Amino acid sequence: MDGVLIVDKPQGMTSHDVVAVARRCLREPRIGHTGTLDPLATGVLPLACGRATRLVRFFTASDKDYDAGIRFGLTTDSYDITGTEVSRSGRVPDREAVEAALESLRGEYAQVPPAYSAKKVAGRRAYALARRAEEVTLAPVTVRVTRADLLDFADGSARVAITCSSGFYVRAFAHTLGEQVGTGACLESLRRTRSGDFDLASAVGLEDMQRDPTATAGRAVPLDGLLTGFPAARLTDEGRTRVSHGQEVGRAHLRPEALAASETFAAEWVRLLDGAGHLLALGTPGQAQGSLHPAVVLI
Repeated sequence: MDGVLIVDKPQGMTSHDVVAVARRCLREPRIGHTGTLDPLATGVLPLACGRATRLVRFFTASDKDYDAGIRFGLTTDSYDITGTEVSRSGRVPDREAVEAALESLRGEYAQVPPAYSAKKVAGRRAYALARRAEEVTLAPVTVRVTRADLLDFADGSARVAITCSSGFYVRAFAHTLGEQVGTGACLESLRRTRSGDFDLASAVGLEDMQRDPTATAGRAVPLDGLLTGFPAARLTDEGRTRVSHGQEVGRAHLRPEALAASETFAAEWVRLLDGAGHLLALGTPGQAQGSLHPAVVLI
């Protein structure tokens, strides 16, 4: 099985739990997730299967959409509702204060990951250190928030729609929001609605996978349907042979339509296709001018 299966992750499971279930159901040992979701979170979890596992780095780098529930007046050590309570103010900000704080949290800035995260400190997971009450110092990471819209505000909680870059922690966002409004806050619920090109409309439930693995496998996005935002170049038969051996291809190995496309040799990444349009590899500009190097080979 080669492709990406989009799973609607249920609450209470880790991303690794979902991968384990998929491996058993689909009888495919080569499965990896493309962006961790905490047990609290639900929603879009793309699973790269078979040869698609070679493309995971491209999927994890994509931006993402979230629907976040944030509770005010309470802070925890993990920055979400599952953690140990740190403070309780019992206060709730007004809507105007929340709107103003959200405005300040849009754009590009440095975000410090939560201590309870999978980030590594001197080779050890930050959450392992935090659980032992050891000091955790994590370096800020540059993140980008292109959307942070207040969808609902009632009963001491806000529902916020977020579009953010890879590496963004919604838990840290909720904690900072609480600091900005002066009441404290933690993440109460989280649903990922999109990860790059993958959204809930194409997702399958874990129960459906367990009930009918064959039908579930048929809903995976095949290799040819992946990374379609990258420019594509079709190869001649000789070009296909060269790519299969990891050799660079030049103009003589590309079909006329590829030669006519201005982005063929200028793009950072190019999808290299055979004559039938099947994805063979991802190429980068080669050492020789007007050539492409098959950096990620899928055949």
